[in-house]
Amino acid sequence: MSAEANPQLALRPMLPDEAPLLAEIFRASVMELTGDDYTEEQQEAWAAAADDEEAFARRLASEVTIVATLGGSPVGFASLEADDKIGFFYVHPAVVERGVGTLLADALEKLSAGRGAEALNVDVSDSAYDFFVKRGYEAQQRNTIRRGDEWLSNTTMKKTLGSRETVQ
Repeated sequence: MSAEANPQLALRPMLPDEAPLLAEIFRASVMELTGDDYTEEQQEAWAAAADDEEAFARRLASEVTIVATLGGSPVGFASLEADDKIGFFYVHPAVVERGVGTLLADALEKLSAGRGAEALNVDVSDSAYDFFVKRGYEAQQRNTIRRGDEWLSNTTMKKTLGSRETVQ
């Protein structure tokens, strides 16, 4: 189902008081959508990034964070940590395959291009890899990151954004 086919699907900026709800979306996404690619210990270490909700809220507020809503309720969120780099990108498991990720990715790509970036970079989990490949992102390098006592792998990917026409 595309976002256009669902008029209840919308985007808006993150509201200051909704970090706890976004932390729940983050945890649910990690714990329910990544089990084929990461161990339970890795998932728990990853999800623990939202345990300090004040720090989580500060990080979300320091980035350009957008929220996808379905019928007015938040169901996903994504952010630009820099004009050319995606920070967060999480969709609630209950709405996977309903156009939420596509809506968020389209918005971040347009926002990034509008801020002058020629390409958009993202460190994607093994679970999200295929989604980004289908959107035209290309793998740049494999990474190993430490979360608590666990090591997790991800891939840095890059998409060249549409060239803006120059005015002469």
